[in-house]
Amino acid sequence: MADHNNLGLIHIYCGDGKGKTTCGMGLCVRAAGFGYRVLIYQFMKNNSTSERSSMSKIENITFLPGLDHEKFSFRMTEEEKEQRRSFYANQLRTAAELAKKEAYDVLFLDEAIYAIRSGLLEESLLLDFLKNKPEHLEVILTGQGPSPALLELADYVSEIHKVKHPFDAGISARKGIER
Repeated sequence: MADHNNLGLIHIYCGDGKGKTTCGMGLCVRAAGFGYRVLIYQFMKNNSTSERSSMSKIENITFLPGLDHEKFSFRMTEEEKEQRRSFYANQLRTAAELAKKEAYDVLFLDEAIYAIRSGLLEESLLLDFLKNKPEHLEVILTGQGPSPALLELADYVSEIHKVKHPFDAGISARKGIER
């Protein structure tokens, strides 16, 4: 049985560099290897990410389903944005309820900060959850530009800074590496 006495902190991986999701996923693998139960939801990503494909096979890791098709927020119509706002609010509520009801140890809300910045998730919903989460629940958040309120609540904040990225040279995200 995993030791829950030292859990309950909030992590933020942010910045303009590659690797925020990778850091969060690595922490989830480590936690599952220790025996912690991990719940993951990926905002702004579909159900076919490479990390989901491999990590869903790991005991103690559960992914909440997302949408089968996603696109960047700047490519969404106003109607699609409104649908996402409703969907993401429900997904956050579902994740919060499951984490509490089923006593998960770690909850990873991948790209939650990006969803907030894009206007597709109300920050107040996330802040309320974080302030009232189960005491032992470790929470991981990723995305660019966390607000001062999120930074204040966090126990860990790691910023990943881009020095150079292939996208700047016109190389699209590659399966198995960036997506």
